[in-house]
Amino acid sequence: MERRDWSIKLLKELIYIDSLDSYEKANNLVSWYTEYFSKSSINDLDLELSDLKILEELFYRNINFLKEQKKQAGEELKNIKKMKSFLKY
Repeated sequence: MERRDWSIKLLKELIYIDSLDSYEKANNLVSWYTEYFSKSSINDLDLELSDLKILEELFYRNINFLKEQKKQAGEELKNIKKMKSFLKY
């Protein structure tokens, strides 16, 4: 039962994180992953099939979100470096 409660808590937190705005969402996803999967595996989850489907959808959605955030952060960093270079002259 403890494993099931842990799994449901994990899913509820991911659903909440998915509703946040971009900056908070990105930071919370990293924290969420670290908290739940640094010492355990996805194989340790005890969820019903319907919950697993929700988790799967959220995983893929948030992986794509993080890829896009990484791309945007890289572009912003590049723009900052250009601006810094421009301001030196």
